[in-house]
Amino acid sequence: MGIRSHAAVPTAALALGLLFAPPVSIAIDAANTVVSRISGAFGNFGFMSPAMAQPGALTNKQSDALNTYNNAVRNFELVLRQRRAQIDSKQPLPNLPGQALYLARNDMLSACKDLTDMVPSKIGGPNKFKIPPAYFDVNNEPLLDEYIKLFALMQAPPIDAQKSDTPFKDVVDLGIAIARAKGLGATDADAAGRISLGLFFAETNGNQNIGNARSNKYKGSFQTGTSEDQNGRRKWAAIKKSIAAFDAALSLRDDKEEARAGNLDHRYNHWTAVRDALMNAHAEIFPQVPAIVKTLPDPIDQMKLFELIQIIPAPTRSALGSGNPVRFRVSDPTIMRYLRNNSIFAFGQADRARTSATFREILDAMWLFNPKFEQALAKFDEIKARQKD
Repeated sequence: MGIRSHAAVPTAALALGLLFAPPVSIAIDAANTVVSRISGAFGNFGFMSPAMAQPGALTNKQSDALNTYNNAVRNFELVLRQRRAQIDSKQPLPNLPGQALYLARNDMLSACKDLTDMVPSKIGGPNKFKIPPAYFDVNNEPLLDEYIKLFALMQAPPIDAQKSDTPFKDVVDLGIAIARAKGLGATDADAAGRISLGLFFAETNGNQNIGNARSNKYKGSFQTGTSEDQNGRRKWAAIKKSIAAFDAALSLRDDKEEARAGNLDHRYNHWTAVRDALMNAHAEIFPQVPAIVKTLPDPIDQMKLFELIQIIPAPTRSALGSGNPVRFRVSDPTIMRYLRNNSIFAFGQADRARTSATFREILDAMWLFNPKFEQALAKFDEIKARQKD
């Protein structure tokens, strides 16, 4: 789902990596022309904060780090402005139009971390995106606001997509039903439903039926590939009768959604996309939910672990089978690259220099996922509260 270990184009880090379509290349003079021409498109970001702008008494290395950071911020703003101008003027977009934006954002975060590692006094205050301040200057919040808006435009669902009026409840209901079919009791099945909702937010920020501005392979509500969706459909067919035996209403809803989807790509019907994605990768892990909850009592850690089943499936299964998953260590360079492709140990020289990590360290490094999972928790609590009314 999303950009993962088996992504179509390999290397470098939205959700989260790849060697992309070539970034936009613009000579300095041309770049300045573009900025001046479209500066009114979304205002002046004021990308350089006073704290970052004043070199003070810095060593040569510190000064170089500051210059690298300021150049990374300028480049991020430039790429945002260019993509905004293309969209507003209805120009054709390049293949994988989100790649250049994503790379530029990552360069900014990385350069900020390298700077604050060298000059800790440059670490500022908290920001609304809950990015650790060592990686992000709060004054650049408008840049990320624009980044999010552009991705929303570039990843809009196709016109024939079939939305649900209850997208979050659908995810929870399907997660719980699948978990019950796998033998879980009510409490653990609820945990599986909560984890499933976390995965939905991790893959799409809670948006249904979206495209993918950074991949031509992954689509829909859970950002699955065609083969993943088909594999999930086969697995669902094998357990549907057992689900119908204890939840006839859900089975009836499934029949209606299958009929509605017809020959449509099932990834663009929200219900079938979620169902097939959960069956493809997560259903076989649901029986381990009781042990996972015991080992990782924090619901966000539980969601992170299931997201890792998407990013590094084999090591995650090995960790679960080890008896002590949080201490299980990965050191394969390919696995470390997959993590970085998904924004884990991806920012700053110190993080990128890591050659191994325990699962506890990996979970802690998944801080970009935290706001998504917090949203999922809040939405899950809201759904459960309504069911009690």
